[in-house]
Amino acid sequence: MAVPKRRQSKQRQRKRRTHVKAQMPAITNCPRCGDPHVPHRVCATCGYYRGVQRLEVEEI
Repeated sequence: MAVPKRRQSKQRQRKRRTHVKAQMPAITNCPRCGDPHVPHRVCATCGYYRGVQRLEVEEI
């Protein structure tokens, strides 16, 4: 079985991991109320998804 001859340095390890990072979630505006929300999810403000009310939301 192949085994590395030398230990990989911290610098080399960090260089390799520069591309491993969390991505920003995609945000779109709700076509009904205009508030930002995550795509393919029910809008938390108005409770609508694809033009149909899916969630009962209390008015504040």
